[in-house]
Amino acid sequence: MLKDGIHGFCMALADSVPGVSGGTIAFIMGFYDRFIRSIDDLVFGTMQEKKGAVAYLARLGVGWVIGMALAVMLLSSLFERQIYVVSSLFFGFVLGAVPLIVEEELDCLRKKQQSFVFCLLGVAVVVGITWMNQKTGGASMDLARFSIGTALRLFLIGMAAISAMFLPGISGSTLLLIFGAYIPVITAVKAVLTMDFTCVPSLMFFGCGILAGAATVVKAIRFCLEKYRPQTVYMILGMMIGSLYAICMGPATLETAQSALNIDNFHAVAMILGVALVYGLQKIKEKSSRLS
Repeated sequence: MLKDGIHGFCMALADSVPGVSGGTIAFIMGFYDRFIRSIDDLVFGTMQEKKGAVAYLARLGVGWVIGMALAVMLLSSLFERQIYVVSSLFFGFVLGAVPLIVEEELDCLRKKQQSFVFCLLGVAVVVGITWMNQKTGGASMDLARFSIGTALRLFLIGMAAISAMFLPGISGSTLLLIFGAYIPVITAVKAVLTMDFTCVPSLMFFGCGILAGAATVVKAIRFCLEKYRPQTVYMILGMMIGSLYAICMGPATLETAQSALNIDNFHAVAMILGVALVYGLQKIKEKSSRLS
């Protein structure tokens, strides 16, 4: 039980920061297939499968909620004040995760080397979305001012964000950044935690989008992993590589736009720490596997 709670806690820390998805953590720590299978069983499984899924996801969820609450309270201000340190940290995290996933899935990737085109497609998708956001402005939203237009936009963003969370590639937080919703959502959740409920109607639509995305996307992900795993893994790797560009452009999406991450404001120590963290998670996974 404690192990599943720790897994959820680590996923929440990743989901709260642009550039790393909870799916990446799940993949690195070796419980990704179980996580996706449990979500799918919860929605589409038999009664027995639903019971098993609820028990597992509840343990995972407790850790996730604790991790997300801590992240929201700490990162909403940290992200504004130390944007380049945080971005450099998670640049290193993603950079370190790519070779680990390649090593984990090496046999699978070798069987379908011609599917490398899916890696390029994954890069193109993430870079393209990020580039389009720059062109359209990715205007931030005020969740305290409820409107039907904002509600529908939040619903669609919620669907996209949860889809990204399930994939070990681009993170839900990165998509929130791309669509100009990261700071508004983080600020709104923090306001609710301090008993300010003005943003609740907007957050409800965002939550409904998350539920709708979870119900529809996980089935597709499970099918692709089971039937077309090499192509899916190549796509995931491409999205992770592309998310490096999204992380670099993250500062430009803040409410008060700042310069993109570049050689002048890049923090090498933070990047090295990010790489070390991801390899530390890998060691925890290996030790856990030996004890099992």
